[in-house]
Amino acid sequence: MKRTYPFIILLIFLGGCIAKKKTTYAKERKITVEASPENQSSEESYEGTDGLDAHSSPSKVNDIINTALTYSGVRYKYGGTTKKGMDCSGLLYVAFKENDVAFPRVSSAMANQGKRIHVNQVEKGDLLFFKTSRRGKKINHVGLVVAVENDEIKFIHASTSRGVIVSSLREGYWNYSFVKATRVL
Repeated sequence: MKRTYPFIILLIFLGGCIAKKKTTYAKERKITVEASPENQSSEESYEGTDGLDAHSSPSKVNDIINTALTYSGVRYKYGGTTKKGMDCSGLLYVAFKENDVAFPRVSSAMANQGKRIHVNQVEKGDLLFFKTSRRGKKINHVGLVVAVENDEIKFIHASTSRGVIVSSLREGYWNYSFVKATRVL
């Protein structure tokens, strides 16, 4: 009987180390970056047959970011492009489309657009691409940079677990999954 006590204690200790911590989220989601008022107007014209212009104005970038931010809190839905649910590429597809910019629908195709840039050159409006699947070898997630503050890059995207949210590239998961950044605007 005395021999089983150390064994039981060892099992309890190891079981406590392996147990998965349950993550709980507040019922009300907090957004760290808010959309600007809707009454901003853009009087400039934008050229380019595909809607993309190498020198898009900051107001066009802000319009696209503000459109994306209006979907904050929308639940995740694979293939979704509405307020009822959307995925990461659907969010960007809709944000660009609502601002008259033609853009591919899937993240792997989006990754082939624009000019690749180094992460320390990232600005508002740039796209961040991720590979989140352990087995997959291609890009399967995308986010839109909404702010760069003190070397912290914040981006909006649709997370499978939390819906449309603003995250930081400093977060371990996103930093580890990061593949590249591109500038399309």
